[in-house]
Amino acid sequence: MEEMNLRNYAYIGDAVWEIFIREKTVKLTNNSTKLHKITTANVKASFQAELLHHLEDILTDKEKDIVRRARNLPIPAGRRRIQTEYRLATAFECLIGLWFLHDKKRLDYACNFVENYLNF
Repeated sequence: MEEMNLRNYAYIGDAVWEIFIREKTVKLTNNSTKLHKITTANVKASFQAELLHHLEDILTDKEKDIVRRARNLPIPAGRRRIQTEYRLATAFECLIGLWFLHDKKRLDYACNFVENYLNF
């Protein structure tokens, strides 16, 4: 597996996670205000940090290493007030991006795990 920059994994992971959540929310309601509210609640940094905590027990050693390294990336100045959440959310998105690019089965497993947690 060719490894890329962790920020690139997080970048693609952010998009994949957003699509995953939107795919689930469009099945819940036709109301655009409700769609936006549900989606933003599930893609915000604090919620992603919470999900990462729930995924920790199923992570391999290599995935834990990716999380550790992603958590330690420098933080943009505008995000410093929520630094811990932002770092954990970046690590979560990094995992999603890694799985999307290199291990679709693992991504499906993690998404099913999260889906059960979300009760979609």
